[in-house]
Amino acid sequence: MIRVHDCTTRVVADILRRQPLSRHKVDFAWRVAVGPGLARATSVTLLADGTLEVQPTTPHWRREVDRCRGLIKTRLDALLGRDVVRVISVLH
Repeated sequence: MIRVHDCTTRVVADILRRQPLSRHKVDFAWRVAVGPGLARATSVTLLADGTLEVQPTTPHWRREVDRCRGLIKTRLDALLGRDVVRVISVLH
């Protein structure tokens, strides 16, 4: 049996990967990958070399992004495709 959440996530990821890369696509994938709380406490910019710059609002949120960097990268890979985000750089 497949859980509804898993099925929905796969469908959203498939649709998202087919869309052209844009700032809005990256912002949406970020919100889905990290959840609403962390998304509100950060802003992201994807550079041409695949570096995702994350600007947290406080040191607390910087630590949270650092702590979850591997999981976030895995989720972004699933949503955007591998090698779209190559590195996550947390700004101070």
